[in-house]
Amino acid sequence: MPTDTDAPITPANLVRQPGGDTFVSRAVTIDRSRDELYAFWRNFSNLARLMDNVERIEVLDERRSHWVVKGPAGADIEWDSLVVEDEPGRRIAWRADEDAEIRNSGWVEFRDAPPGRGTEVHAVIEYDAPGGVVGRLIAKLFQREPNTQTRRELRRFKQLMETGEISTSEGPRGAGRHEPSESKES
Repeated sequence: MPTDTDAPITPANLVRQPGGDTFVSRAVTIDRSRDELYAFWRNFSNLARLMDNVERIEVLDERRSHWVVKGPAGADIEWDSLVVEDEPGRRIAWRADEDAEIRNSGWVEFRDAPPGRGTEVHAVIEYDAPGGVVGRLIAKLFQREPNTQTRRELRRFKQLMETGEISTSEGPRGAGRHEPSESKES
């Protein structure tokens, strides 16, 4: 896992590493303070509101949490996560425990954006998808791979923190399901 957090991070990249792990790196600028964004993120139970595939997050203690996410083809995937670095207002780093179904680790960092622009939020995730290349392809088909998810989740985080809600493209229940009316001639 890279440790030089001041290295430039492109807004979107997905790099396959020689050992089989994949790194996902994403960034977004949010018009809120670092402390406010950090506080929301650090309460891990909040993240289930942002992350479509997260069924639930149980906070076990200050450093440990249990995650249940939807995987490809409807299979749930679970693991315990451990906070390995915590700098209030600046950075949170984690890693899954050794028994995790999907080995993963990463960090999210909060940096001051240019004056008047809020905070840059940078997220880096390292994971080893089960099933190697085939597993990554299946996950991508079901839109359950971390590169796609990270992009969506940071966008949702921005929406929630700036507007107080997350917009969706789904209409209200029942919208679009109109039955054609039959006309009867008298």
